[in-house]
Amino acid sequence: MTMNKMFLWRQRIGYGAADFACNLIWQMISLYLLYYYTDVAHLNGLAIASMFVVCRVIDGITDLLIGYAIDKTHTRWGKSRPYFLWGAIPFALFAYLAFSVPESFSASAKLVYCYGTYIGLSFMYTVVNIPMASILPALTDDAQERTNLATVRQFFAFLGASLVSATALYLIHQFGNGNEQVGFRWVMLLFGVIGALVFFFTFFNVRELHVEEEDRSDEKATLKDALCSLAQNTPWKIFACNILFMWGGYFLQTGALVYYYSSVIGSRELSVTVATIMSIVPVISNLCTPFVASRFEKRTVFLGASFVQLIGLIIIWCAGIRAAFILAGAVVSGFGYGMKNSIYFSMQADPVDYGLWKTGVDTAGTLSAVNGFLGKVAQAFAGGLSGILIAWGGYVGQAAVQPANAILAIQAMYLYIPMLCIVISMIIMWFYKLDRIYPQIIKDLKEDHIFE
Repeated sequence: MTMNKMFLWRQRIGYGAADFACNLIWQMISLYLLYYYTDVAHLNGLAIASMFVVCRVIDGITDLLIGYAIDKTHTRWGKSRPYFLWGAIPFALFAYLAFSVPESFSASAKLVYCYGTYIGLSFMYTVVNIPMASILPALTDDAQERTNLATVRQFFAFLGASLVSATALYLIHQFGNGNEQVGFRWVMLLFGVIGALVFFFTFFNVRELHVEEEDRSDEKATLKDALCSLAQNTPWKIFACNILFMWGGYFLQTGALVYYYSSVIGSRELSVTVATIMSIVPVISNLCTPFVASRFEKRTVFLGASFVQLIGLIIIWCAGIRAAFILAGAVVSGFGYGMKNSIYFSMQADPVDYGLWKTGVDTAGTLSAVNGFLGKVAQAFAGGLSGILIAWGGYVGQAAVQPANAILAIQAMYLYIPMLCIVISMIIMWFYKLDRIYPQIIKDLKEDHIFE
């Protein structure tokens, strides 16, 4: 299918904009939700850690259901595209509710409220986020265009993350007039409305290549067939193991950012600067990804970018409280992270083609759902471990000086464990060999008229 440049760029921007919307909400979750629960809503860290774990178990079920639902969806808009329309407003609503814990509630009532709103938020995130991965193989079968789409997606993701990192604390203070409870609520209302509008924009500006309006049940795989296909998909299994460590380290570090710079470095303002750097610098490296990926295998790009990110964290570790070195480390780490993240989302679509080639089963929705679930497991582990370490360290919210164990716990959350996760991720991806046989896979699929 030949697409003119205007349509290509319209689709790239439409596709990428969805991750801008996701990041307006999820960057707030990653950076500030644990802080909001412990320091603003005054909930127990261990109770919140338990909630994160329980909610991720529930996510395991809902992710698979949404993935399977996508595989079984047949509308005039396609399989994945309609979920951007259906999920936009509910996702925004639950985002607002998650940061609106009633002050008048008792501790137990607050916890029940948090369970309900966080489960709802996680489910609606699944509804709008899994289609972002499952739709990519349907937008194009060209490997380089997939990298282009993933690059634009990451550009908008970083743009959304940068907006949150650079403005959230300021807006919280301005809207709340010093009252963080009020400030968080209004900021999430603002970001939620913007996010919903952007999802509508995405819906109207992407097109799936092949649309079937009827579900031909005799030709469709069951959930069992899809899971059996995944079990035979060796490249995906390697990629899936990597997800746990790649995202586990990321979420642990971002969740500890405010704690680290406030309590260890002694400069809350520096957390804003570092968060902004870690959002802006990746945009630059992200834009370099198509150029680098056209010259090296995706696996090689992933490993090289991971190594650069690791070097950046080592610089921050060695910097102590010296701000200039911390910022230099953040730049290096951010550059590596940006390229790694961009190539990661391009790689995510390739095991779908491998599975179709090997088993004849299209698992785009189910594979994306399981990947999404594993990402949430990683986030749950990070959130749970954060709560455990904070409690173990004896962290006291709003205290001017923290106990030595609390400082150690925060350092582990922000540096030591994330660095270990990067190393393990690199070891896992060393065994990823799909790039070498991918051209033959596409050739075979086209010869079999599966790809036209």
